[in-house]
Amino acid sequence: MDTLFSPSSPEIPQASAHVLVVPAPRPKRKRKRAVHPSVPFTPSTTVPDELLLDADWVVVSSSGGKDSQAMLSYVVRRAKALGVLHKVVVVHADLGRAEWAGTRDLAELQARLCGVRRFEVVSSGHDFLDRVETRHGKLKAKAEKEALERGEDPAQAEVAPAWPSSSARWCTSGEKRGPIHTLYTRLTDELAHLGRPVRILACIGQRAAESTQRAKLAEVEIDRRASNGRRHITTWRPVHTWNDRKVWREIARSRLPYHPAYDWGNRRLSCVFCVLGCNGDLVNGARRVPELAAAFARTETKIGADFKKGLSMREIIRRAEALEATEGPAARPPAGTAMAAHVGRAVTTKYRARQAVLYGLVA
Repeated sequence: MDTLFSPSSPEIPQASAHVLVVPAPRPKRKRKRAVHPSVPFTPSTTVPDELLLDADWVVVSSSGGKDSQAMLSYVVRRAKALGVLHKVVVVHADLGRAEWAGTRDLAELQARLCGVRRFEVVSSGHDFLDRVETRHGKLKAKAEKEALERGEDPAQAEVAPAWPSSSARWCTSGEKRGPIHTLYTRLTDELAHLGRPVRILACIGQRAAESTQRAKLAEVEIDRRASNGRRHITTWRPVHTWNDRKVWREIARSRLPYHPAYDWGNRRLSCVFCVLGCNGDLVNGARRVPELAAAFARTETKIGADFKKGLSMREIIRRAEALEATEGPAARPPAGTAMAAHVGRAVTTKYRARQAVLYGLVA
Protein backbone atom coordinates (compact mmCIF):
# COMPACT_ATOMS: atom_id res chain seq x y z
CA MET A 1 0.00 0.00 0.00
CA ASP A 2 1.29 3.35 -0.92
CA THR A 3 1.90 5.86 1.86
CA LEU A 4 0.42 9.14 0.90
CA PHE A 5 2.72 11.23 3.08
CA SER A 6 5.88 9.20 3.14
CA PRO A 7 8.86 10.99 4.67
CA SER A 8 10.93 9.80 1.70
CA SER A 9 8.52 11.23 -0.88
CA PRO A 10 10.36 13.78 -3.03
CA GLU A 11 7.24 15.93 -3.24
CA ILE A 12 7.00 16.40 0.51
CA PRO A 13 9.84 18.37 2.13
CA GLN A 14 11.41 17.01 5.30
CA ALA A 15 10.32 18.84 8.43
CA SER A 16 13.90 19.11 9.63
CA ALA A 17 15.19 20.41 6.35
CA HIS A 18 14.04 24.03 6.88
CA VAL A 19 14.75 25.86 10.14
CA LEU A 20 13.47 29.38 10.46
CA VAL A 21 16.23 31.54 11.82
CA VAL A 22 15.12 34.90 13.18
CA PRO A 23 17.97 37.35 12.89
CA ALA A 24 18.75 39.35 16.02
CA PRO A 25 17.42 42.86 15.74
CA ARG A 26 20.07 45.39 14.92
CA PRO A 27 20.68 47.81 17.77
CA LYS A 28 19.39 51.23 16.96
CA ARG A 29 22.13 53.76 16.69
CA LYS A 30 21.51 56.85 18.71
CA ARG A 31 21.94 59.88 16.56
CA LYS A 32 24.52 62.11 18.16
CA ARG A 33 23.15 65.58 18.70
CA ALA A 34 25.26 68.17 16.97
CA VAL A 35 26.30 71.08 19.15
CA HIS A 36 26.49 74.47 17.48
CA PRO A 37 30.12 75.44 16.77
CA SER A 38 29.67 78.73 18.62
CA VAL A 39 29.14 76.91 21.94
CA PRO A 40 32.38 76.93 23.97
CA PHE A 41 33.75 73.81 25.62
CA THR A 42 34.87 75.55 28.80
CA PRO A 43 33.64 78.65 30.65
CA SER A 44 35.56 81.87 30.11
CA THR A 45 35.81 82.35 33.89
CA THR A 46 34.96 80.56 37.13
CA VAL A 47 35.10 83.68 39.32
CA PRO A 48 31.60 84.27 40.78
CA ASP A 49 31.48 88.04 40.28
CA GLU A 50 32.77 87.75 36.73
CA LEU A 51 30.14 85.13 35.95
CA LEU A 52 27.39 87.45 37.19
CA LEU A 53 28.72 90.46 35.29
CA ASP A 54 29.17 88.53 32.05
CA ALA A 55 25.67 87.00 32.02
CA ASP A 56 22.67 88.49 30.27
CA TRP A 57 20.34 86.50 32.52
CA VAL A 58 21.01 84.89 35.91
CA VAL A 59 18.47 82.07 36.34
CA VAL A 60 18.26 80.71 39.88
CA SER A 61 16.47 77.35 40.12
CA SER A 62 14.53 77.18 43.38
CA SER A 63 12.95 74.01 44.69
CA GLY A 64 12.01 75.80 47.90
CA GLY A 65 14.50 73.59 49.75
CA LYS A 66 17.29 74.74 52.05
CA ASP A 67 20.12 74.44 49.50
CA SER A 68 18.41 76.45 46.77
CA GLN A 69 17.24 78.92 49.44
CA ALA A 70 20.80 79.47 50.70
CA MET A 71 22.02 79.71 47.10
CA LEU A 72 19.36 82.30 46.26
CA SER A 73 20.41 84.43 49.23
CA TYR A 74 24.09 84.24 48.29
CA VAL A 75 23.58 84.93 44.56
CA VAL A 76 21.24 87.86 45.20
CA ARG A 77 23.68 89.34 47.72
CA ARG A 78 26.47 89.26 45.14
CA ALA A 79 24.17 90.54 42.36
CA LYS A 80 23.07 93.49 44.50
CA ALA A 81 26.67 94.40 45.30
CA LEU A 82 27.49 94.36 41.58
CA GLY A 83 24.38 96.28 40.56
CA VAL A 84 22.99 93.47 38.41
CA LEU A 85 19.98 92.33 40.43
CA HIS A 86 17.78 93.17 37.43
CA LYS A 87 19.32 90.20 35.60
CA VAL A 88 18.14 87.67 38.21
CA VAL A 89 15.16 85.42 37.46
CA VAL A 90 13.99 82.79 39.95
CA VAL A 91 12.35 79.71 38.45
CA HIS A 92 10.42 76.99 40.25
CA ALA A 93 9.57 73.70 38.56
CA ASP A 94 6.11 72.88 39.90
CA LEU A 95 5.83 69.13 40.51
CA GLY A 96 2.14 69.14 41.40
CA ARG A 97 0.95 66.77 44.11
CA ALA A 98 4.35 65.03 44.18
CA GLU A 99 5.95 67.94 46.06
CA TRP A 100 5.38 69.15 49.61
CA ALA A 101 2.38 71.41 50.04
CA GLY A 102 3.20 75.10 50.02
CA THR A 103 6.53 74.67 48.25
CA ARG A 104 5.67 76.79 45.23
CA ASP A 105 4.30 79.63 47.36
CA LEU A 106 7.34 79.47 49.63
CA ALA A 107 9.76 79.68 46.68
CA GLU A 108 7.90 82.75 45.42
CA LEU A 109 7.91 84.35 48.86
CA GLN A 110 11.65 83.76 49.24
CA ALA A 111 12.30 85.39 45.86
CA ARG A 112 10.12 88.40 46.71
CA LEU A 113 11.72 88.90 50.11
CA CYS A 114 15.13 88.82 48.42
CA GLY A 115 14.07 91.64 46.15
CA VAL A 116 13.90 89.59 42.95
CA ARG A 117 11.19 91.03 40.72
CA ARG A 118 10.80 88.14 38.32
CA PHE A 119 9.55 84.75 39.52
CA GLU A 120 8.68 82.09 36.95
CA VAL A 121 6.84 78.80 37.38
CA VAL A 122 7.30 76.02 34.84
CA SER A 123 5.68 72.60 34.68
CA SER A 124 5.63 69.53 32.48
CA GLY A 125 1.85 69.45 32.80
CA HIS A 126 1.93 65.75 33.72
CA ASP A 127 1.14 64.00 36.99
CA PHE A 128 4.15 62.05 38.26
CA LEU A 129 2.29 58.81 39.00
CA ASP A 130 0.52 58.94 35.64
CA ARG A 131 3.93 59.21 33.98
CA VAL A 132 5.19 56.17 35.92
CA GLU A 133 2.24 54.10 34.72
CA THR A 134 2.57 55.32 31.13
CA ARG A 135 6.29 54.63 31.19
CA HIS A 136 5.65 51.11 32.52
CA GLY A 137 3.23 50.42 29.68
CA LYS A 138 5.77 51.48 27.08
CA LEU A 139 8.61 49.53 28.68
CA LYS A 140 6.40 46.43 28.94
CA ALA A 141 5.39 46.65 25.26
CA LYS A 142 9.04 47.09 24.27
CA ALA A 143 10.18 44.10 26.34
CA GLU A 144 7.43 41.88 24.91
CA LYS A 145 8.23 42.89 21.33
CA GLU A 146 11.92 42.16 21.80
CA ALA A 147 11.08 38.79 23.37
CA LEU A 148 8.96 37.87 20.35
CA GLU A 149 11.79 38.87 18.01
CA ARG A 150 14.07 36.51 19.92
CA GLY A 151 11.51 33.72 19.72
CA GLU A 152 10.84 33.82 23.46
CA ASP A 153 7.63 33.87 25.45
CA PRO A 154 6.64 37.55 25.80
CA ALA A 155 4.81 36.76 29.02
CA GLN A 156 8.19 35.97 30.59
CA ALA A 157 9.86 39.14 29.35
CA GLU A 158 11.71 41.13 31.95
CA VAL A 159 10.39 44.68 32.06
CA ALA A 160 12.76 47.53 32.88
CA PRO A 161 11.93 49.54 36.03
CA ALA A 162 9.43 52.34 35.46
CA TRP A 163 10.19 54.17 38.71
CA PRO A 164 13.06 56.67 38.66
CA SER A 165 16.35 55.61 40.23
CA SER A 166 19.81 57.02 40.82
CA SER A 167 20.86 55.61 37.44
CA ALA A 168 17.66 56.59 35.59
CA ARG A 169 16.60 60.00 36.85
CA TRP A 170 14.07 60.65 34.12
CA CYS A 171 11.98 62.57 36.65
CA THR A 172 14.65 65.28 36.88
CA SER A 173 15.00 65.64 33.13
CA GLY A 174 11.27 65.44 32.42
CA GLU A 175 9.82 67.35 35.36
CA LYS A 176 12.52 69.94 36.01
CA ARG A 177 15.24 70.28 33.41
CA GLY A 178 13.00 70.10 30.34
CA PRO A 179 10.43 72.67 31.52
CA ILE A 180 13.22 75.01 32.66
CA HIS A 181 14.72 74.81 29.17
CA THR A 182 11.46 76.27 27.86
CA LEU A 183 12.11 79.27 30.08
CA TYR A 184 15.59 79.60 28.57
CA THR A 185 13.93 79.78 25.16
CA ARG A 186 11.61 82.59 26.25
CA LEU A 187 14.43 84.54 27.87
CA THR A 188 16.51 84.12 24.73
CA ASP A 189 13.67 85.46 22.59
CA GLU A 190 13.43 88.54 24.79
CA LEU A 191 17.05 89.45 24.04
CA ALA A 192 17.07 88.44 20.36
CA HIS A 193 17.88 92.07 19.49
CA LEU A 194 21.42 91.59 20.85
CA GLY A 195 22.34 89.87 17.59
CA ARG A 196 24.52 87.29 19.34
CA PRO A 197 24.01 84.19 21.51
CA VAL A 198 22.33 85.16 24.78
CA ARG A 199 24.47 84.32 27.81
CA ILE A 200 22.46 82.59 30.55
CA LEU A 201 24.00 81.75 33.91
CA ALA A 202 22.04 78.82 35.36
CA CYS A 203 22.44 78.63 39.14
CA ILE A 204 21.76 75.21 40.69
CA GLY A 205 21.83 74.36 44.40
CA GLN A 206 23.64 71.02 44.17
CA ARG A 207 26.21 70.25 46.88
CA ALA A 208 29.10 67.81 46.88
CA ALA A 209 28.15 66.61 50.36
CA GLU A 210 24.84 65.20 49.10
CA SER A 211 26.24 62.24 47.15
CA THR A 212 29.35 60.84 45.49
CA GLN A 213 27.82 61.64 42.11
CA ARG A 214 27.29 65.29 42.96
CA ALA A 215 30.78 65.49 44.42
CA LYS A 216 32.11 64.78 40.92
CA LEU A 217 30.27 67.74 39.38
CA ALA A 218 32.19 70.85 38.45
CA GLU A 219 31.33 74.12 40.19
CA VAL A 220 31.22 75.86 36.82
CA GLU A 221 30.74 74.24 33.41
CA ILE A 222 29.16 74.83 30.01
CA ASP A 223 25.83 73.06 29.54
CA ARG A 224 26.41 72.06 25.94
CA ARG A 225 23.18 70.05 25.73
CA ALA A 226 21.05 73.07 26.61
CA SER A 227 23.13 75.50 24.55
CA ASN A 228 22.71 76.26 20.86
CA GLY A 229 23.44 78.93 18.31
CA ARG A 230 21.03 81.37 20.01
CA ARG A 231 21.95 80.83 23.66
CA HIS A 232 24.96 79.73 25.67
CA ILE A 233 24.19 78.20 29.06
CA THR A 234 26.81 78.23 31.81
CA THR A 235 25.96 76.11 34.87
CA TRP A 236 27.12 77.49 38.20
CA ARG A 237 26.79 75.59 41.49
CA PRO A 238 27.39 78.37 44.04
CA VAL A 239 26.99 76.19 47.17
CA HIS A 240 28.74 73.11 45.80
CA THR A 241 31.46 73.09 48.47
CA TRP A 242 29.22 74.15 51.37
CA ASN A 243 28.46 71.90 54.33
CA ASP A 244 25.13 71.81 56.21
CA ARG A 245 26.27 74.31 58.81
CA LYS A 246 27.24 76.88 56.19
CA VAL A 247 23.88 76.43 54.44
CA TRP A 248 21.95 77.04 57.66
CA ARG A 249 24.11 79.99 58.62
CA GLU A 250 23.31 81.62 55.27
CA ILE A 251 19.60 81.02 55.85
CA ALA A 252 19.89 82.55 59.33
CA ARG A 253 21.76 85.54 57.92
CA SER A 254 19.20 86.00 55.13
CA ARG A 255 16.17 85.84 57.47
CA LEU A 256 14.27 84.00 54.70
CA PRO A 257 11.66 81.50 55.96
CA TYR A 258 12.33 77.82 55.32
CA HIS A 259 9.91 74.96 54.79
CA PRO A 260 8.50 73.42 58.03
CA ALA A 261 9.21 69.90 56.73
CA TYR A 262 12.79 70.40 57.94
CA ASP A 263 11.58 70.96 61.49
CA TRP A 264 9.65 67.69 61.18
CA GLY A 265 13.01 66.00 60.56
CA ASN A 266 13.35 65.94 56.77
CA ARG A 267 16.83 66.11 55.30
CA ARG A 268 15.63 66.90 51.75
CA LEU A 269 12.75 68.80 50.24
CA SER A 270 10.86 68.97 46.96
CA CYS A 271 9.16 65.66 46.23
CA VAL A 272 7.49 64.15 49.29
CA PHE A 273 8.69 60.73 48.12
CA CYS A 274 12.02 60.92 46.33
CA VAL A 275 13.81 57.70 45.38
CA LEU A 276 17.04 59.41 46.46
CA GLY A 277 15.65 60.40 49.85
CA CYS A 278 16.71 58.65 53.03
CA ASN A 279 14.32 56.18 54.66
CA GLY A 280 13.56 58.61 57.46
CA ASP A 281 12.33 61.23 54.97
CA LEU A 282 10.13 58.67 53.24
CA VAL A 283 8.54 57.47 56.47
CA ASN A 284 8.06 61.08 57.55
CA GLY A 285 6.31 61.76 54.25
CA ALA A 286 3.99 58.80 54.78
CA ARG A 287 3.04 60.12 58.23
CA ARG A 288 2.40 63.67 57.03
CA VAL A 289 0.84 62.95 53.62
CA PRO A 290 -0.77 59.48 53.96
CA GLU A 291 -3.11 59.96 51.01
CA LEU A 292 -0.16 60.47 48.65
CA ALA A 293 1.62 57.43 50.09
CA ALA A 294 -1.52 55.38 49.41
CA ALA A 295 -1.55 56.61 45.79
CA PHE A 296 2.08 55.53 45.37
CA ALA A 297 1.22 52.11 46.80
CA ARG A 298 -1.64 51.72 44.32
CA THR A 299 0.72 52.49 41.45
CA GLU A 300 3.14 49.87 42.79
CA THR A 301 0.34 47.31 42.57
CA LYS A 302 -0.65 48.39 39.05
CA ILE A 303 2.82 48.05 37.59
CA GLY A 304 4.01 45.21 39.81
CA ALA A 305 7.20 46.93 40.97
CA ASP A 306 8.34 48.53 44.20
CA PHE A 307 8.80 52.29 44.39
CA LYS A 308 12.40 51.92 45.54
CA LYS A 309 14.68 48.95 45.08
CA GLY A 310 14.51 46.94 48.26
CA LEU A 311 11.90 49.20 49.83
CA SER A 312 8.26 49.30 48.77
CA MET A 313 5.82 52.07 49.57
CA ARG A 314 3.73 49.47 51.34
CA GLU A 315 6.63 48.90 53.74
CA ILE A 316 7.16 52.64 54.16
CA ILE A 317 3.47 52.99 55.08
CA ARG A 318 3.77 50.06 57.52
CA ARG A 319 6.68 51.75 59.29
CA ALA A 320 4.79 55.06 59.44
CA GLU A 321 1.73 53.36 60.91
CA ALA A 322 3.90 51.56 63.48
CA LEU A 323 5.33 54.88 64.64
CA GLU A 324 1.85 56.39 64.83
CA ALA A 325 0.71 53.42 66.92
CA THR A 326 3.60 53.59 69.39
CA GLU A 327 4.15 57.36 69.55
CA GLY A 328 0.74 58.69 68.62
CA PRO A 329 0.25 61.51 66.11
CA ALA A 330 3.43 63.57 66.22
CA ALA A 331 3.14 67.04 67.68
CA ARG A 332 4.46 69.82 65.47
CA PRO A 333 8.07 70.54 66.53
CA PRO A 334 8.91 74.09 67.60
CA ALA A 335 9.70 76.35 64.64
CA GLY A 336 13.45 76.64 64.21
CA THR A 337 14.20 73.08 65.39
CA ALA A 338 16.15 72.19 62.24
CA MET A 339 18.17 75.39 62.23
CA ALA A 340 19.02 75.14 65.92
CA ALA A 341 20.48 71.66 65.37
CA HIS A 342 23.09 73.14 63.02
CA VAL A 343 23.80 76.68 64.21
CA GLY A 344 22.57 76.70 67.81
CA ARG A 345 19.60 78.05 69.69
CA ALA A 346 20.97 81.58 70.12
CA VAL A 347 21.40 82.17 66.37
CA THR A 348 18.00 80.62 65.70
CA THR A 349 16.26 82.82 68.28
CA LYS A 350 17.81 85.91 66.69
CA TYR A 351 16.74 84.68 63.22
CA ARG A 352 13.13 84.23 64.29
CA ALA A 353 13.02 87.57 66.06
CA ARG A 354 14.32 89.40 62.99
CA GLN A 355 11.70 87.62 60.84
CA ALA A 356 8.99 88.85 63.19
CA VAL A 357 10.18 92.45 63.00
CA LEU A 358 10.87 92.60 59.25
CA TYR A 359 8.18 90.38 57.75
CA GLY A 360 5.68 89.58 60.49
CA LEU A 361 6.18 85.90 59.63
CA VAL A 362 6.55 84.66 63.20
CA ALA A 363 3.74 84.99 65.68
